[in-house]
Amino acid sequence: MNKSNNNALQKSQRANPSPPASLTPTEGTARRIAPHLDNINININRHDRAAELLVSIPPPNEDSQPEDSQMTEVPIDAAPPIVVSGNQDPEEALLEAKEINQYLLAKSFFDCREYDRCAAVFLPDTVLSEILTAASLGTGQNVNTGKEKGKSKASSGRKSNAALPVPPRLSQKSMFLALYAKFMSGEKKKDEDSEMVMGPHDGGTAVNKQLVVISRYLKNWFDQHTNEAGDLIGGQGWLEYLYGMVLAKDKSEEEAMRWLMRSVHSYPMNWGCWLEMTSLIGRVDDLSRVAQHLPQNIISFIFHLHTSLELYQSTPTLSSSLEQLLLIFPTSPFLLTCLALLAYHTKDFLAADSHFSNLLALHPHRLDSLDHYSNILYVMNLRPKLSFLAHLCSTVDKFRPESCVVIGNYYSLLSSHEKAVQYFRRALNLDRSCLSAWTLMGHEYVELKNTHAAIESYRRAVDVNRRDYRAWYGLGQTYEVLEMHAYALWYYKRAAGLRPWDGKMWMAVGSCLQKMGRNLEGIKALKRALLAESYYEAGVGSSFGSGERERGGLMDPEILLQIAGMYEGLEDEAEARAYMEMCVAQEEGSGVGLDSSTINIHTDSQSSDDESRPVANTSSGETGTGVTAATSKARMWLAKYAMRNGDYTRAMQLATELCQDGIEVEEAKALVREVRVRLDVQVNS
Repeated sequence: MNKSNNNALQKSQRANPSPPASLTPTEGTARRIAPHLDNINININRHDRAAELLVSIPPPNEDSQPEDSQMTEVPIDAAPPIVVSGNQDPEEALLEAKEINQYLLAKSFFDCREYDRCAAVFLPDTVLSEILTAASLGTGQNVNTGKEKGKSKASSGRKSNAALPVPPRLSQKSMFLALYAKFMSGEKKKDEDSEMVMGPHDGGTAVNKQLVVISRYLKNWFDQHTNEAGDLIGGQGWLEYLYGMVLAKDKSEEEAMRWLMRSVHSYPMNWGCWLEMTSLIGRVDDLSRVAQHLPQNIISFIFHLHTSLELYQSTPTLSSSLEQLLLIFPTSPFLLTCLALLAYHTKDFLAADSHFSNLLALHPHRLDSLDHYSNILYVMNLRPKLSFLAHLCSTVDKFRPESCVVIGNYYSLLSSHEKAVQYFRRALNLDRSCLSAWTLMGHEYVELKNTHAAIESYRRAVDVNRRDYRAWYGLGQTYEVLEMHAYALWYYKRAAGLRPWDGKMWMAVGSCLQKMGRNLEGIKALKRALLAESYYEAGVGSSFGSGERERGGLMDPEILLQIAGMYEGLEDEAEARAYMEMCVAQEEGSGVGLDSSTINIHTDSQSSDDESRPVANTSSGETGTGVTAATSKARMWLAKYAMRNGDYTRAMQLATELCQDGIEVEEAKALVREVRVRLDVQVNS
């Protein structure tokens, strides 16, 4: 029996030298506890029973050891089974070897999603409550944030801790499993306590009640393992990661970042920790500041790439970094997804479609990031491809949030907005942190004229990720519909700050300022929109799927017409005429290039970080926009301007062109008749 026990121990420790990656919440905890996952696989149950039997085997020296042998002191002079456990720390290796039976049982409970039962193997509620109660009374303060690490910790803190009950002596591996199970239990109960998505009582206020318990326990443990210089002794990265994650949930972001950086220094291969750090970074400057304190390895390099994409960067440096990584990992689905997202952020939808199609061919059962692909197909109005993608996702796993988002986008393209909302809600039932579902559901409510629900959806999207410029833009759009222009302007500016080189953001700011009667500021914002659009190569649509084609090297006639109208409102006819002429010139693309000196952008509106600029488009040989409603309006304005100034020949030419264009025909014909009368009068006189 002992030989069998030894074999099981060796196999387990070789398979799990460190806490397994399955314990890392890489894509949100709610997905792990989705309703469709409640059917436990029978194989897991078999492992569960085997682990229970393994724990039931009496130890060799039963008389000299209490029942809860995992909580007893371990003799350090014993030979540490480093080869068995894989841990280089002799003390930790011996603890892990002694706890192996309990660890296997706890891990099987975790795999069965019995989180409270898993935690109770190492930290029963009775033991945990005694320790936390005594810790709370001993310190006399809430240790939830961990901000009291300082001079007081070295003096009064140590004295108070001396009177606390001694916590069970566990390896960091077992402690992480138990506390992480507590965290998962809290997430599960939080979802159970939450109301129906967007229901009458759904305020998004449900919290994980286990965060305080985990935070206090870890704070007590760290205090006991910190020397007088403030350095943590023997940390292996996993408890630091869990503590940082808890602090981030508690909105103590700076302290959370500090602990997460400690974690990646101790164990850089925990990708979940890097993702938590990404969620705490809101600006490029923050990323540059954090990067100086990170370990220099390939995981840190990948983290920088991933975070830059999350911040919507599309610089040549980023593109070069991605190419270097693809040389090392040419078939990595993660890096291929990054390549597609890079093209998506630069509005090169054709290239993004090609990259995602290639990725789907290589990994047809991988659903990660396919919600972004469905956005691209929606913008390009590729209904057959989007239909195929929706059927594929439904076949692979219809209860994944990404699948529901893809299907919702398909129904939205069919203008079935009620069904689209239904599927976006289904995605949120599976994962309330699904950013795409919140934002897209807001778009659908705008289409349904339900402004209150749209605002709530966008606000919840911002709560999930404050870097989502689409949600800020959607809030601005909704408040503009309600004619609350001051609110709309504030949200538009937030979107423009997150996406400074997207002309649509600045165009919205300029239009809002125009409606508020602030024409000078509006002109400046619209000029910035012209400059921003010149940095993107030709795409198939705008950021929000309006279907308008952006052309590198040309200026948007709509923006030019709007600037001219604002100059006219300021009674500056010379500038108005200049911009009307530029607007008409876009039809032919007659060598009218875009230059910052031409549109007079002031330096204070430029981005302070030149690295955040997209690659400038220097393509030539543009064919022009052709006749559009904007250019026809500009031509009509120029014809009337020529009439007012007695230039009847120019007025006749422009009016005749308008008659041939097929736009504004009736008004153009009336203008031709009026010009002829004026010419006849001029000749007769």
